[in-house]
This record gives sequence, structure tokens and C-alpha cells, in this order.
Amino acid sequence: MISAAQLRAARALLGIDQRQLADIAGLSVPTIQRMEASEDVIRGNVDSLMKLIGALNAAGIELIGEGATSSEGGRGVRLKK
Repeated sequence: MISAAQLRAARALLGIDQRQLADIAGLSVPTIQRMEASEDVIRGNVDSLMKLIGALNAAGIELIGEGATSSEGGRGVRLKK
């Protein structure tokens, strides 16, 4: 799962805007806007979520899940080495 905060942080790490993310993920800008406006965990079409996560992964983003190794134990993102 990916949260709206993770999505915004990932986009910021990559230095891209919503339109660029939509292009690389094969999604529409309104879909990206809707995902980023979610309250917490993004809910939506499984295909769209898989496209989004795949595009972020290909761009070098690693999603840190709840309870994974991090100083605070919460969700996050980081660039892959």
C-alpha cells in the first residue's frame, strides 16, 4: 500500500510535477490529483495503483511500509542506491 503523503514525498524526491508522474505511470492527471488528495492510504483501482507503484519503482523510489526499518517506524520513501 502507498499513502498520499508517500506519493507526494516520492514526487518531491524525483523533482517531478503531477503531469510528469501521470505520464510515466500511464495515468491521467486527475487520477494523480485524486490519489494525492486522499486522507491516508490511497484507495482506488488496483490496476492504477500497480501502474503508479511500478513507475515509482522504475524511477528509483523505494516505498517504506508501516513497521519497516526506519527511525520512527512509520511509512516513508527513499531513493534506491
